[in-house]
Amino acid sequence: MKNTSEPVAHTQSDEQSQGARQRLGGLHQHQIQEQDDIETVDYKMVTFSLGGKDYGINILKVKEIAKFTTFTYVPNAPPFVSGVYNLRGDIISIIDLRVMFNLPAQRKAEGSAEDGLILRLDELMIGVVVDSIDKVVGIVSSRIQPPHPIFGDVNIKYISGVVEKDGRLYIILDVDRIFAKDESTAEKPESLPPAGAANAPELGEDVEGIEATSRQAAVGKNEEQLDLDFIRESLVTFRGFYPDGIADAWLNRRYSEWRAERSKLGLDVQLTGEDDADEFLRTFYSPYSGRFWGEDYAEGVKALLAQEMPKNINVWNPGCGKGYETYSLATILRMRYPDHILKIWAGDNDLLSISTAPNLVFGADAVPTLYEPYLVEAKNGFSFSSEVKDAILFEYHDVTHTNAVPNVDMIMARDLLSFLPPKQQASVLNEFSDKTSTGALLILGQNEYVSETLGWQHVGSAVVNAYRRL
Repeated sequence: MKNTSEPVAHTQSDEQSQGARQRLGGLHQHQIQEQDDIETVDYKMVTFSLGGKDYGINILKVKEIAKFTTFTYVPNAPPFVSGVYNLRGDIISIIDLRVMFNLPAQRKAEGSAEDGLILRLDELMIGVVVDSIDKVVGIVSSRIQPPHPIFGDVNIKYISGVVEKDGRLYIILDVDRIFAKDESTAEKPESLPPAGAANAPELGEDVEGIEATSRQAAVGKNEEQLDLDFIRESLVTFRGFYPDGIADAWLNRRYSEWRAERSKLGLDVQLTGEDDADEFLRTFYSPYSGRFWGEDYAEGVKALLAQEMPKNINVWNPGCGKGYETYSLATILRMRYPDHILKIWAGDNDLLSISTAPNLVFGADAVPTLYEPYLVEAKNGFSFSSEVKDAILFEYHDVTHTNAVPNVDMIMARDLLSFLPPKQQASVLNEFSDKTSTGALLILGQNEYVSETLGWQHVGSAVVNAYRRL
């Protein structure tokens, strides 16, 4: 990627932009202050810097914030196309907005990560590189002003509006218009005009107006519902968490707790970054996530196991992580069915975790006493005996791809579905149904729920959230 570090001369356009900032911040100052008590935030955007100015993109268009390190170069591509990028199996194009709009960019050392966003535009995903990511900013949509030609760094038709917030002037980009699909030129990339400032390249024909956004959906909603909607979108953006239909009940409970917690601390309810998202999700995860199950959870699982099982027991454990959950399950099953042939297919798309799982070594203090009969002393601690290890097949695998797992008697998939987009959630649940028959056991995360209309009956307890195949 070619960047430039030359200083930019102070221009008349810059002076006009500064004047516009002062007018927006000054002429309407008293009106804004008078409205603060009656207006509610109904539009949120992810903000970032480009060429020394502040920009924003509707948060509903942002899938996630990213750090791009390596791109695959594409020959004969326009100069603003940095290359293509492998996003967890999806190949997406990476566009450098600085090059696209002929803006200055700080030169970074080779191999350094670039700040960027993954955008969701209908069925299209695309990555954009920016100078730096700032935060999520909530505004009142009525304060958005129409774009003006004085913002000459970017073609005015790619700007949906400008707005002042906390003394900063944000230029809101219309990414639908920037990346609109033009079927007549889709197969003729060579026909694209060169990148330029006020003559930024057309990636397709214009769309009329701004696509329906959260501010339109916000009509008639109260402030708490708006905050909840924005938190929902922020969780998707910052952590790829999709609660709709799977963890809605938990989200509503957690939102009430979160609102009270933030109020006591005098903090905004909205999530402004990954740290806030992690703190919000803190109560979502199942008991003993990332460690061996305690006796209470182990006994809860054991109580759900059928008295009669086939001689060959097949189990599927997608999203197994570093293997703590898998070893815990294997030990419980071996205790319950000592004379059966046990096979557990354990997969995860985290290559580092899955590669270390088969040789997991741990200290004695990390393991509850119930596992002791199945431990052996290793060089640097303890590991499980072959009686448990030989029952597990760890493999690098993404559950959303084709699964070679045979029909199984049990599926352990805790805290997995909520981190898949809705279409993939439905696909994986269908796969669970296809791989099981009547009586099979499905254990989900403590705060994940599926409808009985999908063929699963809830049989869990306060300790273990489980379903039986109808």
